Amino acid sequence: MTGNALIQISVYIFALLLLAKPLGSYMARIYEGKFGAFTRILTPIENLIYRASGVDPAQGMRWTQYALAMLAFNLLGLLAVYALQRLQLLLPLNPQGLPAVTPDSAFNTAISFATNTNWQGYGGEATMSYLTQMLGLTVQNFVSAASGMAVLVALIRGFNQKNTSTLGNFWVDMTRSTLYILLPLSFILALVLVGQGVVQTFKPYQTVPLVESYTYDQAKLGDDGLALKDANGEPVTEKQTATEQTIAVGPAASQVAIKQLGTNGGGFFNVNSAHPLENPTPLSNFLELLSILLIPAALCYTFGVMVGDTRQGWAILSAMTIVLVVAIFITVGAEQGGNPLLAELGVDQINSPLQAGGNMEGKETRFGITNSSLWSVATTAASNGSVNAMHDSFTPIGGLVPMVMMQLGEVIFGGVGSGLYGMIVFAMVAVFVAGLMIGRTPEYLGKKIEAYEMKMAAIVILIPPLIVLVGTAVAVIAAAGKASVFNPGAHGFSEILYAFSSAGNNNGSAFGGLSANVPFYNAMLGIAMFFSRYWLAIPVLAIAGSFAAKKTVPVGVGTLPTHTPLFVVLLIGTVLLVGALTFVPALALGPVIDHLHMLGLH
Repeated sequence: MTGNALIQISVYIFALLLLAKPLGSYMARIYEGKFGAFTRILTPIENLIYRASGVDPAQGMRWTQYALAMLAFNLLGLLAVYALQRLQLLLPLNPQGLPAVTPDSAFNTAISFATNTNWQGYGGEATMSYLTQMLGLTVQNFVSAASGMAVLVALIRGFNQKNTSTLGNFWVDMTRSTLYILLPLSFILALVLVGQGVVQTFKPYQTVPLVESYTYDQAKLGDDGLALKDANGEPVTEKQTATEQTIAVGPAASQVAIKQLGTNGGGFFNVNSAHPLENPTPLSNFLELLSILLIPAALCYTFGVMVGDTRQGWAILSAMTIVLVVAIFITVGAEQGGNPLLAELGVDQINSPLQAGGNMEGKETRFGITNSSLWSVATTAASNGSVNAMHDSFTPIGGLVPMVMMQLGEVIFGGVGSGLYGMIVFAMVAVFVAGLMIGRTPEYLGKKIEAYEMKMAAIVILIPPLIVLVGTAVAVIAAAGKASVFNPGAHGFSEILYAFSSAGNNNGSAFGGLSANVPFYNAMLGIAMFFSRYWLAIPVLAIAGSFAAKKTVPVGVGTLPTHTPLFVVLLIGTVLLVGALTFVPALALGPVIDHLHMLGLH
C-alpha cells in the first residue's frame, strides 16, 4: 500500500462521513414533515402532485396496502420501460434511427431498472434512443430509488409507533424522496458534471476526422451477409483505411447524476463510468464515487434521528464503514501486488513513477489502481453496479472482494433505503442471537423480536443466496448457460457466479467475459432481479407492520445496548458469518482456484 493510496482512501472516507450528518438530518426533517425555507418552495408542487393523482396525503396505509401500492407502481414502471424499448423506432428523439430492442433484452432491462439493479446486457449508445434513456431509464433511476427509501421510512415508523396498524402513506414517502432529495441533489451534481465535460446534448452522434488515419484488415462479406472463406477455411480480408470516427453523444449528465446518487449504476455508454464522456476527470471521478455511498451513509443518521437516538445510526454506519475499509485495503493491496505470472515473463507492471507497480489490465490510466479498486468496492458495497474499470481483469483476490461485497446481501451501505433496511434485519438477528445466549426475549429499539419477525427476517436473509446459488447451478449445467462462457475452467465459473450474485442482490455490475445478452441469461437474470427485490421488500414491510402494532418495551437491566462498540462487532460478525457460511464453497470453485493458479499451484 503506497502513501498516495492511503491519502486517496482517507480523503474519500473522511468526505463521506463528514457529509453523512447534515444530509441525514435534512432527510429526517423531510420525512417528518418539518419543512424549512428552501423546502417550502417545493411544497406547492408536492400538493399539486397529490391533487392530480387523487392521493390523500393524510391517509395512512396498513403494511399490506403499502406493499400493494409499491408493487403496483413498480409494475407500471416496468411495463412502461418495456414498451418504450419495443416502440423506440417509432418514437421521437432517436436521431440514429436505432431499431426496437429485442423482446428478451427489453424484458431483462425493464426488470433491471424497475428493481434498482440496472444490470445491462446491451451497449447503451448502440441500443437505446435518447427518449428511451431519458423517459424510461432515467425516470426509473429516480422512482426505483425512491421506492427503496419509502420502504425504509415505513420500517422506521414501525419502531416509532405503537398499537397502530398504519405505516404512513407510500405515495407521500415516494414523492418526498424524489422531489425533496433525489431531484435537487441530481440537479446540482449534473451541473457540476457538465462543467467537467460530461456530455449533455440532443444532437446526433458526431463524425469527426482522425488526427492520423490507420489501415486495418476487414473480413469480406458475401451476398448472404456472411464472411467469405478461402479454400483453407480462413476468412478472406481486405484492407480498409479509417479517416474519421463517429463519437456517440447524448443527454448523459442528467442520467449519470441520478445513476450514482440513487445507487442505480446503469451507464449511458457501454463502458459505463470508464467512458471519457461519462467520467472525464479526476474530479468527476471523485464526485461520482462519493455520490454512490452518500445517501446510504446519510440514511443511517436519518434512521438515528427518526428513532430518537442518533447513536443507533452511528453504530450501524460504523459497522458498514469498518467492513468497507477492510475490503478497500484488500482490493488495493491485491491489485498493487500485480500478477506474478506476468513478472516471470519479464512484463514491467510499474505503471507510474509515483506509485508502485501492479495490475493495470482493464483500468483507465487516468484513474490508476487506487481509484479503480476504490470504485469497485464502493459500487458493490452499494447496490450501484457502475464501473470505472473492468472487474474481470482484476486479480483473483481483487475480483473476489467485490463479489463477496454483493454476496453479503448488499447491506454494507447497499442501495438507497434497501441497504439500510437489510442491515436493520441483520441487527435484529444479532439481537435475537444475543437474547438466546442470556435466555431473554430479545428487544430492538423498544420492540420485542418474536417468532413472526424472525421468520420474516429469515426470508430476507435467505432469499438472495438461494437465488444466486440455484441460478448459478442451473447456468453451469444447462447447455444454453455454458454456451455464453468463453473462459473455460474456474474463471468461467467465477463469471457466472458474479452475474447471479449481481442480479440476486440487485447490484448490476458485471465481471465481463460472459455473453449475457442472450435469451437464457436475459430470462434467468431478469427473474433473479425481480424476486430478489420484492421478496425482500415485502417481508420488511411485514416486520414494520408487526412492530407498529406492538407496544414499546421500556429499557431494562437485561436490554442489550445496540449502540456500543460491542454491538458493532456483533453485527459485523453476524453479517460475515451468514455470507461466509453460504458462499465459501462456491467461491472456492471460482476465484480461490484462480488465485492458486496465479501462484503456480495447480
